[in-house]
Amino acid sequence: MNTSDTSLAVEKVGKKYGTFAALSDVSFSARRGEFLSILGPSGCGKTTLLRLIAGLESHSEGRVIIDGRDVSGSPVSKRNVGIVFQSYALFPNLSARNNIAYGLKSRGASREEIVARVDELLDLVGMRGMGRKYPAQLSGGQQQRVALARSLAVSPGLLLLDEPLSALDAKVRLLLRGEIRQLQKRLGITTVMVTHDQEEALTMADRILVIEKGRLVQDGTPHDIYDRPATPFVASFIGAMNFIPDAVKVHDGVYGLGGHHVQVGMENGSAALPPGSRVTIAIRPEDVLIGRELGSANIVPTTVSAMEYRGAQFRLSLVVHSGERSGLRLDADVAAEKVRRLQIRPEMDLPVHLPFNRLRVYGAGEAHA
Repeated sequence: MNTSDTSLAVEKVGKKYGTFAALSDVSFSARRGEFLSILGPSGCGKTTLLRLIAGLESHSEGRVIIDGRDVSGSPVSKRNVGIVFQSYALFPNLSARNNIAYGLKSRGASREEIVARVDELLDLVGMRGMGRKYPAQLSGGQQQRVALARSLAVSPGLLLLDEPLSALDAKVRLLLRGEIRQLQKRLGITTVMVTHDQEEALTMADRILVIEKGRLVQDGTPHDIYDRPATPFVASFIGAMNFIPDAVKVHDGVYGLGGHHVQVGMENGSAALPPGSRVTIAIRPEDVLIGRELGSANIVPTTVSAMEYRGAQFRLSLVVHSGERSGLRLDADVAAEKVRRLQIRPEMDLPVHLPFNRLRVYGAGEAHA
């Protein structure tokens, strides 16, 4: 990446609390105008990482560089960042206008500049005519819009979002995530958002950083993260995944799976393992196809053990027919229309097709959640 195009660089950052390592050797960078999402389960270190970037906490090792300047020892006020918290953190005794104006006043802006800028931001976040209201008079979504406007008031070079939508109900969250993304694109501001919500990360971010136990385990586009998860943890954390343990490599691209041989695309993992190696094969439920429409390769006979109705689709629980292993199971997501057309029902024998380019292979030593 061209350093002149780099808005944020985090280099080998670590954070310890006594002997506990909250973060270890985390490195990544963001281009100007890019939207990054830091994704991971509770307690993985993602919020700690955001606070280190903001300057709200000090790191134990490594560097944070914003706009080419090492800010590792600088306070929040010297980092040119805007921060939006999960809890909104608005001043309850100030109106929406005065909350937005707070940073401008502290920087000595003139009254005319403040009025013009606040009006502009109220329009920008869809809050025109509501500037005189106090936080208690606003809905959660409106409060978060005010918090966003306040963070943008001083024209920061970097916007940091700490789970900004998690306190909102589902419909407001869906609406606001689209508005935030559109606003970010329009302003061209580099943004880093922490979330534990995989759907938020997939729909909003240009790139996703997946954190596991304080370490960065994958950095890629939403498409890369979902379709080519680097580890079983990433595969299981983002979306649903079938894991089939104790498969055996027959030779390159062919694996023994419960008495059946399946072909796997060479780019989908473990090409370097020798024949006879034990591996785990993974496939997403939506990639398990019903019937023999796509040829005779990778057809596995199964029986439907249970069906879960999910509106537009069913989740089928399938038991694989195998003389070698009992209890081998797969989940398949099938459109409700197809279930009705094929009259799929529990205890029905059902051949399934496992597309070779949708199977992934992980070494047997790699654990999954």
